[in-house]
Amino acid sequence: MKIDFKNQVVLITGATRGIGRQLADDFAQLGADLILTGTDKDQINRLNRQKKRSKQGSREYYVADFTDPGSTDVFINAITKYPRIDVCVNNAGINRINFIDETSDKDWKDLLAVNLEAPIMITRAVSKIMKKNEYGRIINITSIFGVISRAKRSIYTTTKFGLRGLTVTAAIELAPYNILVNSVAPGFVLTELTQKILRVDEMESLASQVPMGRFALPDEISRVVLFLASSQNTYLTGQNIVVDGGFVNV
Repeated sequence: MKIDFKNQVVLITGATRGIGRQLADDFAQLGADLILTGTDKDQINRLNRQKKRSKQGSREYYVADFTDPGSTDVFINAITKYPRIDVCVNNAGINRINFIDETSDKDWKDLLAVNLEAPIMITRAVSKIMKKNEYGRIINITSIFGVISRAKRSIYTTTKFGLRGLTVTAAIELAPYNILVNSVAPGFVLTELTQKILRVDEMESLASQVPMGRFALPDEISRVVLFLASSQNTYLTGQNIVVDGGFVNV
């Protein structure tokens, strides 16, 4: 089975670190032309200066802070100008942990904006393009906390369950146009952010609760997304693929 994204345009949000950066690198290796977002203006400017066309395809970076309605609108307007977008990966996400009675309005508004509103607006925009071309693959990055939950995850879990709802409904609506919509729910993933916010003993404690006994690596999430986004996937739609080393089954 060969996966190839040559001559395809792939949009990935939150693509400058963690899972998103791994996805960008992997899609590039397979020949895709990339539309990528991040929130750090200086980093985006630097990446755009460094970009170059090669046999791996092109990269175009956009500043998109989805907590800012103006920034979101600018990005949505930009992608509507593309004549084709073959793959869309709604990966950008944020989390703030707190008990429900201690959460703030800002926590709610920010998580809702990034984790749910932005994917809805982006899906609305790209689906119009995909319908014209009668082809598309949309993958939403949810979370194990869109399947189960824990204390202090009330807002995050709400947004991830909502993203799962978007996935199911969009899959039903877009299937007649050869547009397949799925979600991938990562468990604990060893990213730079994970290593920054968790102590070694905290990571070891979490890993001990996973049947596989370790965190996932970013490329283990990416490989699932690559299949779902490829032309090799011809019939799988409306599904949520949990990639968690068995954690939700314990």
